[in-house]
Amino acid sequence: MDQRTDQRKQTASQGHVRHRYMSKNRLAVSLLFLMNGFVTGSWAPKIPEFKDRLGIGESVLGLLILVFGIGSLVLMPIAGGFIARVGSQKVVKVTAIILSPLLLLLTLAPNVWTAAIGMFLLGGFVGAMDVAMNANAVEVERSMRRAIMSSCHAYWSLGGLIGAGIGGFLMARFGVLPHVLVVTVLSLAFLAVAWPMILADQPHPSATREKLRLPLTPLPWLIGIMALFSMVPEGTVLDWGALYLRNELGASVELSGFGFAAFSATMAAMRFAGDHVRDLLGAKRTLRICTVTALVGIVLAGLAPNALVAILGFAIAGIGISNMVPIAFSAAGNMPGLQPGIGLSVATFMGYSGMLFAPSLIGFVAEHSGFAIIFMSVPALFIVVLLLSHHAVHADHGKGH
Repeated sequence: MDQRTDQRKQTASQGHVRHRYMSKNRLAVSLLFLMNGFVTGSWAPKIPEFKDRLGIGESVLGLLILVFGIGSLVLMPIAGGFIARVGSQKVVKVTAIILSPLLLLLTLAPNVWTAAIGMFLLGGFVGAMDVAMNANAVEVERSMRRAIMSSCHAYWSLGGLIGAGIGGFLMARFGVLPHVLVVTVLSLAFLAVAWPMILADQPHPSATREKLRLPLTPLPWLIGIMALFSMVPEGTVLDWGALYLRNELGASVELSGFGFAAFSATMAAMRFAGDHVRDLLGAKRTLRICTVTALVGIVLAGLAPNALVAILGFAIAGIGISNMVPIAFSAAGNMPGLQPGIGLSVATFMGYSGMLFAPSLIGFVAEHSGFAIIFMSVPALFIVVLLLSHHAVHADHGKGH
């Protein structure tokens, strides 16, 4: 018996332990991604109602979405600092608990000023939890010796699909308050199941010093631009898709939630397949095919004569955008001669700032031009991604860890 135990220990130390596909730690971090996506997706169909209830125009709504973005970018690096000090497990638990009731509080906000505080907190804790769960996913990957990041992001998209898909239905059938109560209860249920299985990781105090030094070479910044221009369209569909379908294409409250739902559905499906597609085609070719597909989808949504065609366009865009961001992040974490944390911090900060800030700017433009022109113009960003796509070759360097 002792001899067998020694052999097992020896095998583990040599790093040849085979882990089953879905360990408890992987299930836990997948549920965290699902929950975060669910809260974000549940927000999408609420936006038209939120705007009407507060009696505000697109430009004020754009400012509130900007506050959401500021909240994220303020709390994301703070979360990173705490992860370095106490580990991702503790940070993800705290941020998830605080995030769960925030949509409920936002729904009860009586005026624009309290709504602004609610938006700051919602954006802040969606972002802070995002950093913590990604950090935990990296630790689970290391412990399992298996790539899981694409499927984790697939669970986020699946959560977005569930949130956006049931949101319009629940609001139309039962009202605004019952909808957010259901969202709060389900979020806490996801967290309760994940809680005892979340991987307890060790703090990395050296990472705090590492993050202070910004890279002077252009490559991380070019990959950051790829991430930025891949995520702007995602934020545009999330924040303005429902309003575009409702105001310009005459969709019902129920139907308007399905724009982001269709986008999330195809994105989730393709992210589950993402690792296999990249193994088959390589990161560079996968990125190029995805970028062209996304471009076609967003243009179709902008040219759509009715809501159903626009929803089809969003679904095609979801197929394309699905693996653009994971490839950019993989490339950022596997650049030669650069610590993974430094490259990733540049790419994630630039990417998320695009997803969070660009939609607020779009709100100001849309008030004068309408959303159809916006959805026709956004694909110009994909052309830049195509021009930079040869840098995606670095994403393949991270294989087989």
